[in-house]
Amino acid sequence: MNKKEYHSAVKDFSDGLYRFAIKLSKSEALAQDLVQDAYEKVWIKKETIQAEKVKSYLFRTVFNQFLDGKKRNKVISIDEYHTEPEIHQETSDLKEILEKALATLPPIQKSALLLRDYEGYNYDEIGEILELNASQVKVYIYRARKQLQKYIGKLESVI
Repeated sequence: MNKKEYHSAVKDFSDGLYRFAIKLSKSEALAQDLVQDAYEKVWIKKETIQAEKVKSYLFRTVFNQFLDGKKRNKVISIDEYHTEPEIHQETSDLKEILEKALATLPPIQKSALLLRDYEGYNYDEIGEILELNASQVKVYIYRARKQLQKYIGKLESVI
């Protein structure tokens, strides 16, 4: 990868990478740090990274850094992600409900779902980013959607 290809990657992928990081971390400052660190790693390894693979390398780096940060801060229990729905009648903001529902998902499911539904990547691209095969990606997305459906319940009770 040369300097021109690096600048092209910054121009082409920064917005999507930042959106992905902010959805994962729920923090603008942390999202900015994750994106900046990912681009720094690309620059350091620019001789070994192929220009056509930089997109998946960037997303995978942000995802891995996010997971590393969570692991350093606390040990994650699977029970934390399978909580009962806590929707109150006074809560009618669908975005807020969806954010709470997304927070209940394990990081791998959340990342796969965000990359598919928010960023529009296909299963193969998501698999490359998360280092999974397309079948595993489909399973994670299916499970994430089922968990969201279970959390949110019937749409009539939310609206």
